[in-house]
Amino acid sequence: MREIIMATNNAHKLEEVRQILGNKFLVKGLAEIGCHEDIPESADTLEGNALQKVRYVHDHYGVDCFADDTGLEVTALEGAPGVFTARFGAMNGYGESHDADANIQCLLDKMEEAEDRTARFRTVVALVQNGEEHLFEGIVEGKILTQKVGEGGFGYDPVFAPSEGKGLAFAQMSAENKNAISHRGRAISKLVEFLKSN
Repeated sequence: MREIIMATNNAHKLEEVRQILGNKFLVKGLAEIGCHEDIPESADTLEGNALQKVRYVHDHYGVDCFADDTGLEVTALEGAPGVFTARFGAMNGYGESHDADANIQCLLDKMEEAEDRTARFRTVVALVQNGEEHLFEGIVEGKILTQKVGEGGFGYDPVFAPSEGKGLAFAQMSAENKNAISHRGRAISKLVEFLKSN
């Protein structure tokens, strides 16, 4: 089985990517290569953040790896939270950074009067391999629900219903069904196709 390093210590992301890749690759997180630093994500684009992570790991640990950055882009909020998706609540006085409940509550409050609830999730995967950098993008269109539903997934999954999801939120879907249409699933699929052909 081919080994690949994902530049994250986010257990949810690692598990989801392992489910998407199945037995094609052995995916290791940063902890498994001894990297416990909080890698900066200070770029103003998803592409910039993903590249920042792989460059850091490659420069400091000498390994090829991939990383993703994901943004929720809400039409009524002019594309916000976007690159600030994980920190959206904290930036607006709701809880701590990376607090999913705080992020969701902040989003629902800001969307309270919104008639247009369309949104999209966008994932950008950056890969550094043999000294070269590559980017892969996955997008899923959908809408923001008015309240949380479902028990699965993570992050904003309880309030995001993909257009192709038959009215269900990501949090109401099986991991397999979610990964088949999700932004991360689509970006990772492009990554896999590239790795197979190289």
